[in-house]
Amino acid sequence: MFKVIHTDQSTKARVGRLQTPHGVVETPVFMPVGTQGTVKTVTPEELIDAGAQIILSNTYHLYLRPGEQLIQEAGGLHKFMHWSKPILTDSGGYQVFSMSKLRKITEDGVEFQSHIDGSRHFMTPEKCIQIQHALGADIIMAFDECTPYPCEKDYVEQSLRVTTQWAKRCQIEHQKLAASGQSSENNPQSLFGIVQGGMYPDLRVESAKQLVDLDFPGYAIGGLSVGEPKLIMYEMIETVEPELPKDKPRYLMGVGTPEDIFEAVERGIDMFDCVMPTRNGRTGTVFTQFGRLVIRNAQYARDFIPLDETCDCYACKNYTRAYIRHLINVGEILGLRLTTLHNLHFLLQLMVKIRDAIRKNRFLEFKKGFLTKYQY
Repeated sequence: MFKVIHTDQSTKARVGRLQTPHGVVETPVFMPVGTQGTVKTVTPEELIDAGAQIILSNTYHLYLRPGEQLIQEAGGLHKFMHWSKPILTDSGGYQVFSMSKLRKITEDGVEFQSHIDGSRHFMTPEKCIQIQHALGADIIMAFDECTPYPCEKDYVEQSLRVTTQWAKRCQIEHQKLAASGQSSENNPQSLFGIVQGGMYPDLRVESAKQLVDLDFPGYAIGGLSVGEPKLIMYEMIETVEPELPKDKPRYLMGVGTPEDIFEAVERGIDMFDCVMPTRNGRTGTVFTQFGRLVIRNAQYARDFIPLDETCDCYACKNYTRAYIRHLINVGEILGLRLTTLHNLHFLLQLMVKIRDAIRKNRFLEFKKGFLTKYQY
């Protein structure tokens, strides 16, 4: 399923190939987020043109609307959303974490209220896996609890125990459904475990060891980028990475700024996702070689150059900063599409350059050259 092709001579950065039912993914890879079955404002064809290899959708949101049964009737999420490449579905654990006032966690699962209509639901590890099998994603995630930052160690210890038990239950249900052939399109899905443990190194190691004992085909590091200082996040990655198998993919959940991607790739991470490039695009903030640019600002009203003169995305080849600023400020949908397309292209092409630098054993040189110019 996963093979490391080359490891940089000076770091833990590595290039790999991840085989899925819907194609091969070259890593390190950034996954655009299509929470509700679409990456906001862009078409699948535009995503492919930008360089997307795999996208992420969310179990929690698709369960509430339109429902996994409807998607299964449509032939699975790939057919429903007209996406032919791989899909990873998040378990919904982060959404549960983010709506703390609307949920109650027990050892059996999570009772929560819908953010849409207030209806009550109970999500168990088994139900989470059943939903993801119905959706038919190539990679599915175990149900976990993402603890906040800061958080008392006693609570994190209790949460870690529950998360490991849930991972075991997810694995049992996944194996049962796979054996019965009930998955959408009967695709052989891969279930990844999620390492938790808060910001406590000993608990991170304990979580990783427990999940590795369960022998998942891939491992995610969850519960980071939840408000902790970046240096602590990097420390947690360094703590967990030696505990994870070298021959399986490592996925850092919810992280996607250029600077964080460089730091995590250097520490041996293979997969990333984040809503930031699309969310920032919709609010008029774009990536450039020199850092973030807030295109709404008045200083760009008569700026007739592209968003980034080194970029060859559709927006940069055809439109100026002044025009895109005008579109954003008057609320035209085209403006949101152009900034989103640019941000996705920028980040996806950065991953291409990172993979190339690793193959040539030039990762640190490329990282230094990029971040010297990039202000963040």
